[in-house]
Amino acid sequence: MRQPNVVLICVDQWRGDCLSAAGHPDVHTPHLDELAGEGVRFDRAYSATPTCVPARVALFTGQSQERHGRVGYREGVPFEQVHPVTLPGEFRRGGYQTQAVGKMHVFPERARLGFDDVRLHDGYLHYARRRHSRNFEFFDDYVPWLRRQPGMTPAADYADHGVSCNSIVARPWDKPEALHPTTWAVTEAIEWLPRRDPTKPFFLYLSFHRPHHPYDPPEWAFDQYMALDPYEPVVGDWVDDYAPYRKDGYHEAAVGVIDPRLVHRARAGYYGHMAHIDLQIKRFREALVEAGLGDDTMFCFVSDHGEMMGDHHMFRKALGFEGSARVPILMNLAPSMRGDAGGSVADEVVELRDVMPTLLEAAGLPVPDSVDGRSLLPFLRGERPDDWREYLHGEHTYLGQSLQWVTDGRHKYLWMSGDGHEQLFDLVEDPKELVNLARRPEHAALLERWRGRLIDALRDREEGFVDGGELVTGRPVVTELRHTRERIAAATGAG
Repeated sequence: MRQPNVVLICVDQWRGDCLSAAGHPDVHTPHLDELAGEGVRFDRAYSATPTCVPARVALFTGQSQERHGRVGYREGVPFEQVHPVTLPGEFRRGGYQTQAVGKMHVFPERARLGFDDVRLHDGYLHYARRRHSRNFEFFDDYVPWLRRQPGMTPAADYADHGVSCNSIVARPWDKPEALHPTTWAVTEAIEWLPRRDPTKPFFLYLSFHRPHHPYDPPEWAFDQYMALDPYEPVVGDWVDDYAPYRKDGYHEAAVGVIDPRLVHRARAGYYGHMAHIDLQIKRFREALVEAGLGDDTMFCFVSDHGEMMGDHHMFRKALGFEGSARVPILMNLAPSMRGDAGGSVADEVVELRDVMPTLLEAAGLPVPDSVDGRSLLPFLRGERPDDWREYLHGEHTYLGQSLQWVTDGRHKYLWMSGDGHEQLFDLVEDPKELVNLARRPEHAALLERWRGRLIDALRDREEGFVDGGELVTGRPVVTELRHTRERIAAATGAG
């Protein structure tokens, strides 16, 4: 059988519940629903380290955070020297033509990671702008392109409207829709199709910076969600655990009570981005069919992490709660390879590290020994493995401590290493994580069982989170585990 073309669509900061196929009451994603209907939607998919940088390490290496060692957010780590075995590199080794369009968020910015070529737009990265003194050609392809378009000036920038890359302040896009970064990414991908090598299968990484802030979708997309009922926050009975980190009224707050009118507009911008991306994905898929490639191409749609969007007075990511850590993963095989699994939903716990082995196995390529993710291909063939992982361990250094969590998709236990606060949720009965069962004596046995699972995950960790079989608070935390720090030092000549 001919090897399939593979398209991996990655979006930034898209919550796992924000699909109409998942039953969201407001978000409409008909074209993503179509993709899910042709394959499998993984309803309990997570990002174990839910911020942009470590999540992409998991996606590109097929590794858990215990193995890749990135347990926090840090810019400036040389990717290929520290993580030499990559998803695009393995496709290229297997004879595929490899192309990336859009967000990479790696260092150096022009590192290709095994892609033959990259058309790059990472969004507004303070680190890159400072490093290159706004000489965009060194770290971005979109802004130089924008400046060449009719009606634009040599100083044009996608941030001209003043909306910050981490702010809940929202407004519609201020330029023609054809110039929006979302539309640009798909235009670049469509224009690449006839330029590819027709004698080889291809691996295309189509990566959108949105629905990450700035919340600036085209006006039609923004307006349709402004018509929603006024925003009302979802607030759990445990929210005071995070009171020390509140910055009420601050538009870039991680935790804080914000004017509901601002959050209402942010929600319209966030959902509006999803509507725009959904349409552009359909545009790309139509172009693929017109190019005669539809029957031989498989798709995977995934997000690096979610967005709290005001739940429990929280915003952005890095947390273990559903809004931040749960992500959409949709996969379908090429039509020529499909079995009877179309339209199915899998509720086993899966993670970003599972994408790499799945796509490689589907392409008939070997999975490197460095990978500790598991292939999801059996699910795409209508099978249900009996030995699937029982639960997932996730974490992130954030708010001056390590935020740890374990879940099987039905229950979730979270622990804050700084002060020892615990939360335990029944995700089936309480999917919005409103009721903290850890505070209820009748759930003491359940709490002990889930706490024990986290203890098992952390027992040998260098930070000393476990001592004498008990969780220990107040330990110093790191952004990389020791074995990764050593590789970083070797790559940079530091230390």
